[in-house]
Amino acid sequence: MFTPFKEGKVDVEALAETTRRQVAAGIDFLVPLGTTGETPTLSDEEKLLVYKTVRAHAGGLPVVVGVGTNSVGGTLANMELLREADAFLVVVPFYNKPPQRGIYVYFKEIASHTDKPVILYNVPGRTGANCEAETTLALARDVPNIVAVKEASGKLEQVRSILARRPDGFSVLSGNDDDTFSLMKDGGADGVVSVASNVCPQEMASFIHAAAAGDWETASAMERRLHPLFEALFVEPNPIPGKAAMALLGLMENSLRLPLVRALDQTEEVMSQVLNALWKK
Repeated sequence: MFTPFKEGKVDVEALAETTRRQVAAGIDFLVPLGTTGETPTLSDEEKLLVYKTVRAHAGGLPVVVGVGTNSVGGTLANMELLREADAFLVVVPFYNKPPQRGIYVYFKEIASHTDKPVILYNVPGRTGANCEAETTLALARDVPNIVAVKEASGKLEQVRSILARRPDGFSVLSGNDDDTFSLMKDGGADGVVSVASNVCPQEMASFIHAAAAGDWETASAMERRLHPLFEALFVEPNPIPGKAAMALLGLMENSLRLPLVRALDQTEEVMSQVLNALWKK
């Protein structure tokens, strides 16, 4: 989920509205305080405000919160702050560039401090470190409350290796909207943690639910319809284009926190064209 800002502060009204919009569209769970939410720029007070706002309007849906940092202490502090969440999304530690054995021990240590589900988040384009398939599988086997991975490496063979060998009950979620159809159809992935769902939650829910039901004709048609949006959302670093889209839809101000800045004029034009085509009658 995006974190809306207004006059430099978290826009609680816009956050509540976009949360209700997601729920009404039929999505399955909510993920505030992740990469898309500009979480590294938020204070602890703001993180708690975001969580409580989303929870208040979640309609009973699970709320998974991003808590990962590049240290055990920082991640555990976030987990304590957001302890009422249903599950924790924990990114591979960034900047440190840990080896695989460091990633393994880190996640094992984090998971030992909670009895709630932990979702491993692998996004090497952001973190500088890839959690390889063998490390993910070892954590899935060895740590009972590491229940899923959000795989945003873009390394499809790596993700398919995890899918082929994962233990029973371990979920694999695509972290890239444009990889989702392939991973669900060819590998049996369980869904997606989506950026595009902020913009068009009803369409994304229809796409994923069709794929989950094995209705590949409907899912394929929806993926073709949505693919231009998937591409447009990353013509600049996420969430820059997405915030522009949400502003064009009147759902929040096109406001980001430094070092992120608002979209270029050409990005806003591309997004306007994509949105018009998406809902063209």
